[in-house]
Order: sequence, then structure tokens, then C-alpha cells
Amino acid sequence: MTTSFASSQDVDVATAGARAGADVVRALYGRRLARVDKGAGDFATTADIASEKAILDVIRAARPDDAVLGEEGGQRGAADAVRQWLVDPLCGTLNYAVGTMLVAVNVALREGPAAVADPFGGEVFFTDGETAWVRQDGADDAPLTPTSATRLVDVNLDPPFPSAPGFRAVDLLAHPGFTGHFRPRVVSTTLALAWVAAGRRAAYVTDGGDLSRSVHFAAGIALCRAAGCVVTGIDGAPVGETTRGLVAAADAETHGLLMSGIRRV
Repeated sequence: MTTSFASSQDVDVATAGARAGADVVRALYGRRLARVDKGAGDFATTADIASEKAILDVIRAARPDDAVLGEEGGQRGAADAVRQWLVDPLCGTLNYAVGTMLVAVNVALREGPAAVADPFGGEVFFTDGETAWVRQDGADDAPLTPTSATRLVDVNLDPPFPSAPGFRAVDLLAHPGFTGHFRPRVVSTTLALAWVAAGRRAAYVTDGGDLSRSVHFAAGIALCRAAGCVVTGIDGAPVGETTRGLVAAADAETHGLLMSGIRRV
């Protein structure tokens, strides 16, 4: 992997932060954890909070002047800072709280390097903004290579549904064009975006607002873009302030098939 010195350092911060958070998530797994109610059925656990603290410790040590937006702690530093880290310390809290290991730890520098850690798979997916790789203990870093060969498509069904009634992801599952080409999967965590970049999923679809600056999605979007995936909103436009939702596909053909189904839902 070739990259500038500054970017290389930021990659190290992102991966170290994601690993630190993943270590906490793994260590606290299976314990009885206190919950912090967020309303509308959402909550955080003490694992979310402890993981975010571990990530912040890494960022503060290496980049003390950078701003951070954390899922649990909110904004630290100026919201319009040139350098801002987006941190989701435990994506998949609902899974984690009931003993399901499908979770991710997301750390991204806005418009820069990013990392997604799988605490239980022992992998860290990361990008310098131009290329994307996966790192596993005891193995050499391997480039991420998207492919639609699996035909598996993860669809996020969590509410709210801001694009309804025009579009709801759940309606896509019943469309014959979708079921004729793909097989749906639902993991309820943005780990699925890393899997698209790695060729383990053909695509990922979710509704929502602008996800490019979301603590949940920024790292996964960065991975997919750097790996060469086709990444747009559900309207087919580039992800940004004027788009809704996300379609991340391994290739243009897969993206086109999904967009055709979305337009007909």
C-alpha cells in the first residue's frame, strides 16, 4: 500500500482506534451490562461507552487538536473543523446486547482514512482514502476486492423510513426483480459494508438521510469507495447532503439491477 506520510499516520490512528474499541467490545461480551435509554427503542450499553472512551484515548494521544463526533459522547471540538473524526464505538448494539456477534467498530477521519473492526472475526478493514485492505493477526494485509459472485445483498430494515411512502427497503425484498437476481440478508450493522468491499456481499441497501457524515456509515462508505464499489444514494446520485439512503454495490451491473428494483418498488 502506497500513501503519503501524513495519510499513513492517520491510517494508523484509525486502525489503532478501531482495534482499541474492538478489544473493549470483545472483553465485555456476555456480561450483564447497564443500558442507557436513547428513546424510540434505541439504547447504548456500558460497552458502547467504554469502547468510545478507548477510541478517544487513541485519537487524543495522536491527534490532540482534531475534533471528534462520537455516537455516545457527541461533538468534541468545532463541528465545522477541517479535521474531524467520526466514531461509532459499537455498531450493532441490539445484536450485541442479546449475544449476537455481528457487530462493528467504526472510526473515520472525514474525507480521509477510515477503519472498521470486527471484534469477533479478528479483522480490521481499513483505507487510506485511495486503496482498501483487510488486516488479520498473523497474516499479511490483503487488498479488498469486491465481487457480486455471492449474489447476497444486505438490506437494512431498521426504522425510521424517511423516504416512505416512495421507498421502503422492506418493499424491495418482495419485488420479483430483486428475488430473481439476489438473496437478501439482514445483519443490522454496517459490518455489511466492509463485506461488500471484501467481496463477501454483492451489495448493501439502506434508507436514511445524508449518510456520508454519519458516525455509523462514514467508515464503511470510505472502504467501499476505495475498493472500487459503486456507491450512491437510493436515487442513484452521489452520496451527500442532497441524497437519501445508500446503495453500495460490488459493480455497476449489480448497482443497475438494484436501482431498477428500487425505482419500481
